[in-house]
Amino acid sequence: MNRARQHLHFYFLIPVIFSVCLDVSAAIDNTTSDSNRDTVSGARRDTETNAGDEALAPAFTPLPELTSGFQLLYTQQFPAAREKFTDWESEHPQEPFGEVAVAASYLFEEFYRQGVLTSDFFLNEEKFLNGIDGKPDSGRMAQFQGALVRARTLANKRLKQNARDTEALFALTLAAGMESDADMILRKERLEALKLLKLANQHAKQLLAVRPDANDAYVALGSANYIIGSLSGGMRFFLAFGGVHGDKKLGMQQLGKSADSGLYLRPFAKIMLALAARREKQDALAQKLLRELSEEFSSSPLFAAEYAKSMGRPVPAVMHP
Repeated sequence: MNRARQHLHFYFLIPVIFSVCLDVSAAIDNTTSDSNRDTVSGARRDTETNAGDEALAPAFTPLPELTSGFQLLYTQQFPAAREKFTDWESEHPQEPFGEVAVAASYLFEEFYRQGVLTSDFFLNEEKFLNGIDGKPDSGRMAQFQGALVRARTLANKRLKQNARDTEALFALTLAAGMESDADMILRKERLEALKLLKLANQHAKQLLAVRPDANDAYVALGSANYIIGSLSGGMRFFLAFGGVHGDKKLGMQQLGKSADSGLYLRPFAKIMLALAARREKQDALAQKLLRELSEEFSSSPLFAAEYAKSMGRPVPAVMHP
């Protein structure tokens, strides 16, 4: 009976999804057309203007303060990581990346508390496609949303001065990608998630056109492709009418780019790719990535537990401290 209701609910949503996708596709296509008109004439000028600034761009440079914050994040020391990010942002109030990092710390913590970044979640088809049981922590999600608002405000201010500001485009890519993940998995607001997935794709493509080495951006592209590509054939068929496409194989290749050559998001790309590999029964790839993560972050119970599971061994650590 529950499954019948779910199917009925899906078919009622089809016209709405179709309409939303068309609207989003049209809006983004217009944006793409406008931005592409002067790409050739502006590319050289932007490269010359930004060459000096981008050499020290925090989103693409391994700064000690940010690096230590992400190290804490990947060992599940969330308050300490946030303190690092907040301190750095207070000293660099014009940089959107600090707020993006703060938002990431709240999202990663909620994913951890809900068991999202585990094979138990990824290999459970019901949870993977329909989200967590229950609701996320309201206080944590409010803090997450507030950081996203601040990041977007700073990013849009920079874009008014330079439409190809890579720091701004990167911040908008991650903001849309993270919010889409939150809507899809935690809040279960799937229509909003689809809008944001496509928006994240668009920002990432704009960024990579200007800065091809921004490999962390492939986390957003890869996640979107893999998640949409994992939906049922009927759902993908209707989404394709609105220009929303997914490809699991391409998604894993894109996640692989971040896992190989990313900066701050390289470990996140690795865990996502490893869990996707477990879904696709690519056990050797999953084991390799999880072994590397458990060695790099030896104090992380998450990575140690997932590596043990991938090897069919007893879990050596408790998931939640």
